[in-house]
Amino acid sequence: MIELTTDFQQRAQAIKCVIFDVDGVLTDGKLFFDLNGQEYKSFHAQDGQGLKLLQQNGIDVGIISGRSSPIVTRRMENLGIQHVYQGQENKTAAFNDLLQKLNLGPEQVAHVGDDLPDLALMTRTRLAIAVHDANPSILPYCQGQTSRAGGHGAAREVCDAILSAQGKLELAVRLFSDR
Repeated sequence: MIELTTDFQQRAQAIKCVIFDVDGVLTDGKLFFDLNGQEYKSFHAQDGQGLKLLQQNGIDVGIISGRSSPIVTRRMENLGIQHVYQGQENKTAAFNDLLQKLNLGPEQVAHVGDDLPDLALMTRTRLAIAVHDANPSILPYCQGQTSRAGGHGAAREVCDAILSAQGKLELAVRLFSDR
């Protein structure tokens, strides 16, 4: 689990939107292609449940990825995620557009990343989180790091930590037990 320091918890309490990178965060970063060029990715079911929990608890979810993939579009549609930006070489432009659409300031946003292309957003948000297997060069800019690797439940760990800091996780769990 992410170490829930006082600083992390204070930052997480203000979060209204969590932005996730895809390759290396929602996936393990491996890229698979068949002979026809069809791309395949593997997503962790627990991560998907975490993203849905954020949305059900009033926290917007955004996806900002440097690559474009139809499979990402489909997965995000399945999860009901509306704010999906793919093919973003300059992630800051997508970040600014998302903030404007949601009428949020950067102090209300968390970003989860794994490598240098995520650094611009990590330094602009209130809460920057790296996955366990992130490139070490981004760690000094993060307030938290998951114990799980990207594509292996790291996103769920982030979702649970933010919901916990906001006092919403226990109720979310209870709602499932009452079904």
